[in-house]
Amino acid sequence: MGSLIRFGVSLDEDLLKLFDQLLEKKGYSNRSEAIRDLIRDMLIRDEWEDPKDKVVGTLTVIVDQKLNTITKKLAQSQGPLKEILSTMHVQLDDENSLEVSAVKGCAKKVRELANELIGTKGVKHGSLVMTTTGKKIK
Repeated sequence: MGSLIRFGVSLDEDLLKLFDQLLEKKGYSNRSEAIRDLIRDMLIRDEWEDPKDKVVGTLTVIVDQKLNTITKKLAQSQGPLKEILSTMHVQLDDENSLEVSAVKGCAKKVRELANELIGTKGVKHGSLVMTTTGKKIK
């Protein structure tokens, strides 16, 4: 980790009040840690812009059991999907299940896979959450 540097930020008073309220709600002990988290988040999101950059994440879908074709789609795919590391299936009730897949690969491939699976018949809702290992971030 590099040396600590202090810098000033000018903000509108109302915006700062809202920020402080959010920090309290989120449990931050000070503004500096919150600003560091915001900067890290922006740097990680910037890494996603390069389709070749490696990302990791989770793909979460709620599936209608009567129309569940995700399992069939995965089974019929050409060979194993190397972007899917692991999948957990949880029966929520008689009609719905939750499927969470850990994914890893090039940002472009992970997004394409997520879009294809979320768009599968029987998926009621889906969400991809991506991050990186943060190699560039200290």
